[in-house]
Amino acid sequence: MLVQDVRNCVIDVADLNQLKWDLNRLQAVDVGEYITQLPSKQRAIAFRLLNKHQATDVFEYLPPDVQEELINSLHDVQVVQIVENMSPDDRAELFDELPAKVVKRLLQQLSPEQRQVTATILGYPEGTAGRVMTTEYVRLREGLTVGEALSKIRRQDEDKETIYYAYVTDDNRKLVSVVSLRQLLFTFPDVLIRDIAGDRVVKVKTETPQEEVARVMKRYDLIALPVVDREDRLVGIITIDDVVDIIEEEATEDIQKLAGVSGDEAALSPPQITIRKRLPWLLGNIGLYIGAASAIAPFQGVISVVPVLAVIMPILSNTSGNVAIQALSVTVRGLGVGEVTPMDTMKILRKEILAGFGTALALAITLGTLSLIWSPAPERWVSIVAATVMAVNVFVAATLGTVLPMTLKRLNLDPALISGPLLTTTLDAIGFFTFLSMISVALRIFN
Repeated sequence: MLVQDVRNCVIDVADLNQLKWDLNRLQAVDVGEYITQLPSKQRAIAFRLLNKHQATDVFEYLPPDVQEELINSLHDVQVVQIVENMSPDDRAELFDELPAKVVKRLLQQLSPEQRQVTATILGYPEGTAGRVMTTEYVRLREGLTVGEALSKIRRQDEDKETIYYAYVTDDNRKLVSVVSLRQLLFTFPDVLIRDIAGDRVVKVKTETPQEEVARVMKRYDLIALPVVDREDRLVGIITIDDVVDIIEEEATEDIQKLAGVSGDEAALSPPQITIRKRLPWLLGNIGLYIGAASAIAPFQGVISVVPVLAVIMPILSNTSGNVAIQALSVTVRGLGVGEVTPMDTMKILRKEILAGFGTALALAITLGTLSLIWSPAPERWVSIVAATVMAVNVFVAATLGTVLPMTLKRLNLDPALISGPLLTTTLDAIGFFTFLSMISVALRIFN
């Protein structure tokens, strides 16, 4: 049966043997997707058809809510076997999502070794290298020969997370050098490890932020990165599959913050979760818009005298807001991937000002022309004011969209905290007040 066929099928009790054969020969990620799409009552049935090894692999690909559901549906013995066989980093991630009482129960039933490993990882702060690392890695002593190293890997390291790199340590577990499997395979057996291992090791500390880990692995094209403690002792590694998850998580978080969405809301989150994640931002925006509206309130008489302002103001607001979000998005993305740092603030600002000059000129001419067309003959002067304010607002928008995230980064805060709605509402208040103030002055001059 093809993968697509298994994904689309519904459990047929009369054909469980066929389904069992199909599920156990497929990739774990495909089986995880299939089980997730099943009705809730049938997930445990399908999961029980998996052999021990496949069950562990599939479990790691299931969403947290489905994992918790299966834990409640399966017998404790089955659950403990699955959790015991999970890689330490995936187990720690699972425990992060489960209720505290379930975590406590599972920890008590794990083997002493796995319990200690899991407790160690959970002891590091969230979002750090220590929290996403695995303790399953290949470690070699300096005095081994290549032949002895390969024999050790064959005998003892079959279940390690990756064997593409082996890490050489001294008697105190301090990281000394690294050797690749390729080097071991293409070197004579009697050569000492220390003679071929590279001592320029790229590594991170346990407290290193996970986004910095992703940047380091991208910069040096690594598939695994060693993690050391404050005494430079090797405590774990981070593999490329974990970094892919980190990049996705960080990108999702930044996009949601820029859009004014709190937390890790998913596209298929239940309605109550969507309400809980979005409502605080929306209520906050109402407060911000009250501030912007307050900038308009003193000028109601001006608007009544020059009604065309009601047509021009939304265009002014929307355009300057879009300019700000463009600058903000580019800057936050550059900071996120390590393309720029706060030291580059002036370079980026110079670029934005130069680009903003042409943009501001074009947008000012466009709004000025529209205002000229819409305004009655006695009020054609409105077009000059509108064009001027548009140009100024575009410059202010580009500047704030660049400087604010850079400032937050310099203060070691998340640049994505400057959300689009926050910035655009602030610009609305500035733009409306400036525009209407200039119109008030012009009315006194021309009338």
